[in-house]
Amino acid sequence: MKRHTVFLLSTVLGLLLYGLTASSQDAGLSLRMMTYNIQHGAGMDDVIDLDRQAAVIRDAMPDVVGLQEVDSCVKRSGYKPQAALLGSKTGMYATFGGAIPLTGGKYGVAILSKEKPLSHRNIPLPGNEKRTLLVCEFQEYVFACTHLALEEENRLASLPIILEEVARWEKPFFICGDWNDIPTSTLISRMKTKGFRMLSYVSNNSIYFTYPAGTPKKLIDYIASYGKVYNSIVSRKVLNEPEASDHRPVLVEVNFDGYTVGIQSPSSDGKATQNGDVYDLTGRRVEDPSRRGLFIQNGRKFVVR
Repeated sequence: MKRHTVFLLSTVLGLLLYGLTASSQDAGLSLRMMTYNIQHGAGMDDVIDLDRQAAVIRDAMPDVVGLQEVDSCVKRSGYKPQAALLGSKTGMYATFGGAIPLTGGKYGVAILSKEKPLSHRNIPLPGNEKRTLLVCEFQEYVFACTHLALEEENRLASLPIILEEVARWEKPFFICGDWNDIPTSTLISRMKTKGFRMLSYVSNNSIYFTYPAGTPKKLIDYIASYGKVYNSIVSRKVLNEPEASDHRPVLVEVNFDGYTVGIQSPSSDGKATQNGDVYDLTGRRVEDPSRRGLFIQNGRKFVVR
């Protein structure tokens, strides 16, 4: 009798654990992402106070944050390593990507993350003032941050470089930053055509405006994914923070348990090939697409990564 009872209890416990595991798997990965132009720590009052900006980040409770206009040991901000300090103040890992040398230090972008990056890359981008793309790889995804140039020709010239970096990865790829362009711009239109999905806004509506922080008049700060994140978006919002910087921060939460990237077939230029190669949206050949699950949906071909 006791053995029978123990067996039943073990069976029930096993089923409960299986159900919890299955439920967890069904839920997929939850990720809270934030982008924030911190204006080298200066608020709307021109006072440099990283404590204010750290408080904004802590209150939002993101898993990963892309920061723009970050000083590293620069004279104007007291020769302090701002990314490292914000990481310490928020309890997150800090990765800095320098773009230009500036009065004894460097000026660029940074990524703060709860998870320690597996690797990171800092890729130069064009601009009259030098720009950079900082890319951090994590266990389940890749997160990139950039502050694009003020000149449209350089913003557009940055896109092929970003696409080349995207093509390196077989993980969900997210990118954020101050892109100095509005949703109706040529840049954003081309990004959508090339396979990026804008996560941080639905329309060019004032509720999504991010700049200037006091009374936002336009949307220039974004979070996007490359391809499609399954289970869509849990929430998206521009945080009501009018003082800590001249930009308002943006927060997006997604759940995802799968990922697709559009591809072109049989070749990047539409011409037939003898071996039936397929190419991604950057024109690169997709090696062994069968192992990543090539399938067709609504007449379009996709690769499941």
